[in-house]
Amino acid sequence: MAFKLVGISGSLRKASCNSGLLRAAQEALPAGVTLEIVDLTDVPFYNGDLTEKPAAVKRVLAQIGAADALLLACPEYNYSVAPALKNILDWASREPNNALLAEKAVGLMGAGGGMGTSRSQYHLRQSCVFLNLHPLNKPEVFSNAFAGGFDAAGNVTDPKIREQVAGLVEALVVWAGRIKA
Repeated sequence: MAFKLVGISGSLRKASCNSGLLRAAQEALPAGVTLEIVDLTDVPFYNGDLTEKPAAVKRVLAQIGAADALLLACPEYNYSVAPALKNILDWASREPNNALLAEKAVGLMGAGGGMGTSRSQYHLRQSCVFLNLHPLNKPEVFSNAFAGGFDAAGNVTDPKIREQVAGLVEALVVWAGRIKA
């Protein structure tokens, strides 16, 4: 049986290390697992006054709805969650009965400054409580994007980071199976 992950990077930069973490995850998938990376560059900020969802939002919500689990690459902006990532979760949470997010497994990882993205991931975990998402507790992936390990295009070059990402993906698939059971 096929297992579908959807990866969302909270960074909109083309050379984002967080997007690079998702690409590394695609290269380390267990057999039978796929990972589709979402593009948030054209997703507008949530606005409850809109009577119809923009096409970009509909596209991403369909991707989230088709996922067995989510893999979120969470940058850290000012000690917290990047707006692009929080924004798409806000859009998704507005679906009736929170149908796209409720009871879904989620893996968190990130690349940022000296502490990686530990603070933003902590804040994101707080949002997961309200969204009824089930974050995987371990392994944790906090990469320092400025200490090497990534090339100029944001791709992971450090074998240790690649190993951490692969371990996270494997554990997320197992975690999602437990939740569905």
